[in-house]
Amino acid sequence: MHRLRAHAGTPMTREIRHHGRYAYSAIPQRADFSWPGGRRLAVYLGFNIEQFDFGAGLGAALGPKSPEPDVLNYSWRDYGNRVGVWRCLELFEDLKLPVGALINTALYDYCPEVVAAFAKRGDELIGHGHTNSDRQGELPEAGEKALLESCRDRMARESGRAPQGWLSPWISESALTPDLLAETGYRYTLNWCHDDQPVPFATRSGKTLWSIPYPQELNDIPMMVARHMDGREFADLIVDNFDEMLGQCERQPLVMGIALHPYLVGQPYRLRHLRRALAHLLAHGEKVWFTTPGAICDAAAALKAR
Repeated sequence: MHRLRAHAGTPMTREIRHHGRYAYSAIPQRADFSWPGGRRLAVYLGFNIEQFDFGAGLGAALGPKSPEPDVLNYSWRDYGNRVGVWRCLELFEDLKLPVGALINTALYDYCPEVVAAFAKRGDELIGHGHTNSDRQGELPEAGEKALLESCRDRMARESGRAPQGWLSPWISESALTPDLLAETGYRYTLNWCHDDQPVPFATRSGKTLWSIPYPQELNDIPMMVARHMDGREFADLIVDNFDEMLGQCERQPLVMGIALHPYLVGQPYRLRHLRRALAHLLAHGEKVWFTTPGAICDAAAALKAR
């Protein structure tokens, strides 16, 4: 596996650094395949359920941040765990949609019934750090490994199964994160948004870590918080992305993830538009595999093993 190389030469001629995790591959030039059932488009919901420190740390903001304790922004996010998550759960139940639930393990201390509700549905529980108040990539190697092990063990103990996948809080990685994920038993990462198909990553142990496409465009935080898109526009974005990928998947099988947070889409006026968008997707159900990231990882690994 290639390592980061030191800069050499002039700015115009030096070889730039590369992470060495995967080689370049143009999507039209790849081998063709289909998802289970002959479907060509895999769609999953990445539902981020998060817990935050009161009076410290990171967190999305509805309004200008105030000196801590920032009650406005903390309580806005807490709405997601008290109300929004349950409204979204009702919607997922009504539509019979599976969910990839991205779990902060601090939820087990604050609102364990939220995690239990998704586990009871048979949804996939995915590691998402202990709290989204901290950046994983700032930890030393031993600390990062301890975080991955702690979340793995807590989820196995509390929910009956160790997570197969991981999304770093705030997509914060160190240069060693993929290596540490593979070494602590995770099979896939959702941190990278570089492709529309699963990509195997090289790691220092030789174990394959799959990268399952996770969206940063089809994601309510950058769209609503950063770009100030309203619920109607975000629903239209989901529909437009889906319709376009439905045409593209005739040429290549694809993955479409939708990243959601209950304190955003769980607000009533946004939930109404999310319902409309998801109903549009389900109307094309005969062409689409509605699934979870872990099932996509399983399918990709099985195809590679042939």
